[in-house]
Amino acid sequence: MTQNKMKMLIIEDDPGLQKQLRWCFDAYEVVVAGDRDAALAQVRRHEPAVVTMDLGLPPDPDGATEGLATLRQILALAPDTKVIVLTGNQNHAHAVEAIGLGAYDFHQKPFDPEMLGLVVQRAFYLHALQQENRCMRQSQADSPLSGVISRDAGMQRVCRNIEKVAPTSASVMVLGESGTGKEVLARALHQLSPRANQRFMAINCAAIPENLLESELFGYEKGAFTGAVKQTKGKVELAHGGTFFLDEVGDLPMSLQAKLLRFLQERVIERVGGHEEIAVDVRIVCATHQNLKALSASGRFREDLYYRLSEIVVTIPPLRDRIGDAALLAHHFKNKFCAQESRPTLHFSQEAIGVIESYPWPGNVREMENCIKRAIIMADGPQITADDLGLSASAEPEQPINLRQVRDEAEYAAIVKALARVDGNIVRAAELLGISRPTLYDLMSRHAIKSAAAGA
Repeated sequence: MTQNKMKMLIIEDDPGLQKQLRWCFDAYEVVVAGDRDAALAQVRRHEPAVVTMDLGLPPDPDGATEGLATLRQILALAPDTKVIVLTGNQNHAHAVEAIGLGAYDFHQKPFDPEMLGLVVQRAFYLHALQQENRCMRQSQADSPLSGVISRDAGMQRVCRNIEKVAPTSASVMVLGESGTGKEVLARALHQLSPRANQRFMAINCAAIPENLLESELFGYEKGAFTGAVKQTKGKVELAHGGTFFLDEVGDLPMSLQAKLLRFLQERVIERVGGHEEIAVDVRIVCATHQNLKALSASGRFREDLYYRLSEIVVTIPPLRDRIGDAALLAHHFKNKFCAQESRPTLHFSQEAIGVIESYPWPGNVREMENCIKRAIIMADGPQITADDLGLSASAEPEQPINLRQVRDEAEYAAIVKALARVDGNIVRAAELLGISRPTLYDLMSRHAIKSAAAGA
């Protein structure tokens, strides 16, 4: 049970008060210390998020010298630790000095268990938010692309390919199952390109009726059809100088495929009902979950258009094939929706993490996002359980390969999954793997695994 409890350190030299405080905070994993050396040892060993401390520690139990020195050293060791000072009415000046040194808060003695409990709960919540913000900033700094959260080697290659292609003018086709993040990559491609300061225009070819799609793409002149009361520019023309994103391009009607091909060849358009050729400078990025080669073979997609659109092809792996990403994304969405829904920070149970890792996620990241949001809203206690997720696990058989490759891949996968499961905490990951922290660092170095999530 203690594995799932948040750690708290109580620094108090009075055994009676130690016992009382332990009893008040039995919801946390409580460790105690009676002097400075013991307190610093506990901070190094357990890295508690919250500390309560009496400033009157031996050998100066009637003063605050030793307590303030302890406070300085704790914050030097772990600057994010929330230290709550317990002080008597006569020690108000010492409490103010402690706040000035970096203590989170102070509470009067004798303490009110309910009030102190609220202060401690708030301290844990703030600590968790700060840790997640730091993790996300680090993720964004290390990520090949902002907006993509992944530790998977295949997904990292996709991101780096996008980085390589972004500065060029080549048309890019993004392939992947529904919900894998094709538009996220398209927008990232635009942001990394020289066109970043211009418009990014997107259109979903499957969402607009065929009789309206041409005017949406190329615009129309006044009087071109009933209701055309004024000249209107199309999405392609509005994207001039920027990037035009065609989502679900496999659903583009054959009649419009010819017009799009002409635009790609000549870089000019004609509005519906117009006769003037208008030059438009845009970069085309398209996406689809369909097999366009198979559509071309069956005569449902023009082969010449396919080759025009697919100068560069980027294929996004499905979530089920991205090692460690399911748990990593689950933690990301949990933190996001806890803040968005004003819920206290929740934690996944081990059973919930197991289900998340084994579920195939046919809807990929979009399904994951919806599932975690629903679980955040429906969870009753401090933990998200497997029942809250509403998923059923399914195991997939492993593929046989040579022994060295099996060992290396299994070692890599185990480390990545362990880090994802504990949200990047090195100490807990080492405990989960049954190895020492230095050994884990050595293995991470050998496999080129970063300690923070790559991506954002």
